Amino acid sequence: MTLFEPITLTGRHVILEPLKHRHHDGLVAAAQDGELWKLWYTSVPAPDGMAAEIDRRLAMQEQGSMLPFTTRLIDPATGGPGRIIGMTTYCNIDAGTPRVEVGYTWNAASVQGTGTNPDSKLLLLRHAFETLGCVAVEFCTHWLNHQSREAIARLGAKQDGVLRSHRRTSDGVLRDTVVFSILEHEWPMVRNGLEHRLAKHR
Repeated sequence: MTLFEPITLTGRHVILEPLKHRHHDGLVAAAQDGELWKLWYTSVPAPDGMAAEIDRRLAMQEQGSMLPFTTRLIDPATGGPGRIIGMTTYCNIDAGTPRVEVGYTWNAASVQGTGTNPDSKLLLLRHAFETLGCVAVEFCTHWLNHQSREAIARLGAKQDGVLRSHRRTSDGVLRDTVVFSILEHEWPMVRNGLEHRLAKHR
């Protein structure tokens, strides 16, 4: 068994479960909630590209470089998995250190600002630091994605730097990438901040 095995993580608002092909239709519906693929500074797959994106993420899981999740709301009636609202991953996995990036994350427009994102981040960060023993967790985003940069900073992550002309976007334009990280000794403070934010959404 490797360190980064598929696992289901359950929080207060969301359940993160290992990505499967059967999630396709729910993920398409989630992306259509706000037509997220039309936001030029993000990488949300369009409905006709969702199957290929699932294949891509699962192939990277097979290679050991990614652990992809489907994000679901918790069904208030049953306490079990409810509506699919998006995707997230552990990516750029360095199992030897260990160190990981949390990325390729998107959520349906209708659930943004409802506590689902901090709940998801709390689950991923807690598992990374407290179960996997990571020394650092990294976050990367487009320089022009101010919403994402502000959300990462609110987590308590610190900006490490900017990788200029780092990679090409889907339309071929070179983007600058902003890199943030949380270190192991910073985790207790970050955890307290996330738990405080989530308490407001009870």
